[in-house]
Amino acid sequence: MANSTDYTKMMKDMMGSFPMDTSAMQDAFKSQAALAEKMSKVALEAAEKSTEVSTKWTKTTLAKVGEVSSVKDDPADYTKAMTDFASAQAEVAAEHVAAFAEIAKKVQMDTVELLMAAGKDLQEETTAAVKKATDTATKAAKTATTAK
Repeated sequence: MANSTDYTKMMKDMMGSFPMDTSAMQDAFKSQAALAEKMSKVALEAAEKSTEVSTKWTKTTLAKVGEVSSVKDDPADYTKAMTDFASAQAEVAAEHVAAFAEIAKKVQMDTVELLMAAGKDLQEETTAAVKKATDTATKAAKTATTAK
């Protein structure tokens, strides 16, 4: 019978002969998680403010609809009520669209700020990792040349 090769042990031995420092990967994961948390806060804050604007807009519209739907004495009053409602809605719509635009602008600015900070942090981490790798390689080269 042929013996089956234990590939698990072989892979474990092979990976063990290539020592790896996983701290860089752990630091990258932590940085990514922190960035995701900050981005989530920005998104949740924007959603909360958008909901407030939508609620206010709905309440204003419902109040105006109540005025339109009330019984009028003169048929011309219905036309006036609809005209007043339409002009009030145009004004309110402009206000609320501007409020939504301000929310979007703030989200954009916060996002750019976070990404710029993350880029700076990544650059610093990369510089430190390259310096550490260079120092390690230099020490290994010196050890190899003095051992001869």
